[in-house]
This record gives sequence, C-alpha cells and structure tokens, in this order.
Amino acid sequence: MSEQKTNNSRRQLLKNIGLSVAAGAVVAGTTTAVQASTTETDKKDPKTKKGYHETQHIRDYYNTL
Repeated sequence: MSEQKTNNSRRQLLKNIGLSVAAGAVVAGTTTAVQASTTETDKKDPKTKKGYHETQHIRDYYNTL
C-alpha cells in the first residue's frame, strides 16, 4: 500500500511541474505583448530625429584624426 501512495505523490509532482511550465509560458507571452505595444508608441514620436548626429564627443574624435 505504501507503493500506491508514492505513485500518487509522483503523479501530483508531475502535474504541478506541468502547470508551472504552462503558467510561465502565459506570463512570458503577455510580457512580450506589453513590450511590443510600448515600442510602437515610441516610434510615433515626431520629435525623434533619425540618422547621423554630430555631437561634441564626435567632433573631438574627428579632431584627433
């Protein structure tokens, strides 16, 4: 009879591991969706300049050449 109890506890352990993995996958999926939506709003900002920007540290580097 003690063998039957051991099998039940092993089955319960495997069920818990499976549920933990599934919950982790759901959390990872929702985190990715939230990050994707915030990056889309950042791209719509008209104040953001694209391309080459000459700053003081770049001018200092050019002066060393």
